[in-house]
Amino acid sequence: MPPTLTLKSGTSWEDAWQRCLTVAPEAFRDDRVLNLWNAAWQPDGRALPAVSPVDGTPVAGPPRLDRATARQAVRAALDQHRAWRHVPLPERRARVAATLDALAEHRDLLALLLVWEIGKPWRLACADVDRAIDGVRWYVDGIDTMLEGRAPLDGPVSNIASWNYPMSVLVHALLVQALAGNAVVAKTPTDGGVACLTLATALAAREGIPVTLVSGSGGELSEALVRAPEIGCVSFVGGRDTGAAVATAVADLGKRHILEQEGLNTWGIWNYSGWDALGALIPKLFDYGKQRCTAYPRFVVQRSLFDAFLAAYLPAVRTLRIGHPLAVEHPDDPYPALDFGPVINAAKAKELDDQVAEAIDRGAVPLHRGTPSDARFLPGQDTSAYVQPVTLLNPPRSSPLHHAEPFGPVDTIVLVDTEAELLAAMNASNGALVATLSTDERATFDRLAPHIRAFKIGHGVPRSRGDRDELFGGFGASWRGAFVGGELLVRAVTRGPADERLPGNFPDRRLTP
Repeated sequence: MPPTLTLKSGTSWEDAWQRCLTVAPEAFRDDRVLNLWNAAWQPDGRALPAVSPVDGTPVAGPPRLDRATARQAVRAALDQHRAWRHVPLPERRARVAATLDALAEHRDLLALLLVWEIGKPWRLACADVDRAIDGVRWYVDGIDTMLEGRAPLDGPVSNIASWNYPMSVLVHALLVQALAGNAVVAKTPTDGGVACLTLATALAAREGIPVTLVSGSGGELSEALVRAPEIGCVSFVGGRDTGAAVATAVADLGKRHILEQEGLNTWGIWNYSGWDALGALIPKLFDYGKQRCTAYPRFVVQRSLFDAFLAAYLPAVRTLRIGHPLAVEHPDDPYPALDFGPVINAAKAKELDDQVAEAIDRGAVPLHRGTPSDARFLPGQDTSAYVQPVTLLNPPRSSPLHHAEPFGPVDTIVLVDTEAELLAAMNASNGALVATLSTDERATFDRLAPHIRAFKIGHGVPRSRGDRDELFGGFGASWRGAFVGGELLVRAVTRGPADERLPGNFPDRRLTP
């Protein structure tokens, strides 16, 4: 019998909440978080109930503003922007550096909030916080040369991001945008991360960073956060449906924009024999249940290699460790080493389960399914947001799993016989952020890779968003607007020469860095 598990000492949601009240009492009330605008924490907005995907524990919900209040917040952000853009760079650098020191001091609390709010295992939650801090420090050290001949935008940068990387994507972007001389506005994701973002924002606001943090529905706040004339740039990370609406709005207005959208990232196998190396990578590809914009949920496999592929893949996927991210055998044990915990909520779990069942009904072949008995749960806990890993062969074309990113621990495999079929299957979603081709011959990779519609392509290794000087973007419908990463992130949120053409995907051109 497996051992009975308990919650690790000092890691309950109530423990985390009380620490937030102590660290940043200006931003947290007894039962809710506050919005930050006009340089003050505001007790406005209608706080919605929320539960943790980890075990259904009630957690802080987003205090949703109405449209009129959001417009006031954006107008106040413009006033902050007009003052901040004239603050000398050494002072901006010092304030951002002080914010990073504060984030580092409270790193474990920020990570614990990520565990409860979005279900990240401890290792990955810490990595999210650390990447934000380390990434921004790189900009602090090198910002002088990046800003030569450049000036802040005419208005603040508006940030709308998904829930999966609150620190290493959203907070990282906010601080670099502010370092470059812009006031920043951010909307908390609807599905999670509000307490973590509130704490991080409170630490930044204490150092004088001109940040606005508001909550609300996209439909209610888009007029203020996307279309408002005060906004100098829109930075969006999310799905294609919402991204398409944002893209239409910014194109109509001629507004600076950075729109990172989803794509079906694929891993191709062609004339390949390095199965031990592939098997070692498979569990890593399931980090955070594949709830990443750079996850690989699709394998496109040469039919003649399918048996060898399965011999490497199936033993590896059976080693995955799933469960409650804070469940241990003894209260003082280390955090459990898990590959993933829950998906973002019970509704997403049901959606994935339904998509898998429908795909099988229409002809997909299930090759692997994890079982709840293999997972680590507390006695009697709510497990409605957990999805066991699933692998399907040949999902039908009518299934969303054939052409769209599942954003969960569901792998699909497509078999192909020719190079033309390989490329067509790898390009199923009209553009992606990353892709990988495993092939023994470098000449084969060099010949096929230019035809794969992904921004980054690995030769037998996974690609990621990257940090510091590594660039990031997307091909096709996975990206619109300016590319980011390294110096490009600073260029995207500053003004250069009048005739400057930023690298990126735009309605009238595509410019690759």
